[in-house]
Amino acid sequence: MKLNADLGPRLRGAAGFIFDMDGTIALGDSKSGGHRALPYAIAVLETLKAAGTPFVVFTNGTAKPPAAYAQSLRNAGFPVEDRQMLTPSSSAAIWLAKTGLTKVRVLGNAGCAAPLIDAGLEVVGPSEAAEGVQAVYTGWFREFDFDALEAGCHSLWNGARLVTASNVPFFATENGRAIGASYPINAMLTAMTRKRPRILGKPSRVAFETALGVMGLPRSAAKHMVVVGDDPALEMRMANDAGALSVGLATGVMSVDADLPEHSRPSCLLADLEPLLTTLRGG
Repeated sequence: MKLNADLGPRLRGAAGFIFDMDGTIALGDSKSGGHRALPYAIAVLETLKAAGTPFVVFTNGTAKPPAAYAQSLRNAGFPVEDRQMLTPSSSAAIWLAKTGLTKVRVLGNAGCAAPLIDAGLEVVGPSEAAEGVQAVYTGWFREFDFDALEAGCHSLWNGARLVTASNVPFFATENGRAIGASYPINAMLTAMTRKRPRILGKPSRVAFETALGVMGLPRSAAKHMVVVGDDPALEMRMANDAGALSVGLATGVMSVDADLPEHSRPSCLLADLEPLLTTLRGG
């Protein structure tokens, strides 16, 4: 698959790029516990860096703090600084603080909670007894148990808002699809409390604007952004909702023959990153 020629100037003149991680530029490597680069991905980011074009990597995973993901990508050869790595907890911390929700029960592991703690929010553990909890935030938490479910429900019954890192069922791994943690947790909490989660990771506008802020770009730059990802429900929808250019990859969740609704349809769908690299290099 090739890029349409009319997209070349828009890609080369982009204000900035937002890349997904798993299934887009890398896959988790079970042997090393880190990541391995997908073809052409390192060269794409190196080309953008050399050109001075801002970019961030925004994963929807919250199993680790952003700096740990950045280090894993650097170990795989990517030119990614800690500040260029974002997770839903990065955008959640900003949104919660702005909204005045400062006492948060995190149904997630230490990596999920770390950005909230770093932002100065009062974080309550999954099954910790606490009064005055203002929000229940769900993320990566495969240790989820009945005690955490009950504690989360009590906080929600007592007025807390339900917010989440992600609400999609699957993500891409080297062995195919894996089940996301927050999706089933959200389903249980909603069934028990009738509260539906507000998404603070992708595809939310909160996540998109967090990425703009990290790159030092104004909201008005939205239509000049490029979002690259493998999930139509996440990166493609986020880009399309913001008016950005959506570049889809059939290297993860999305298939080349996917029949997608318009709001989740990429501007272009590629088999790999080679056409993007060629275009960015002026080909």
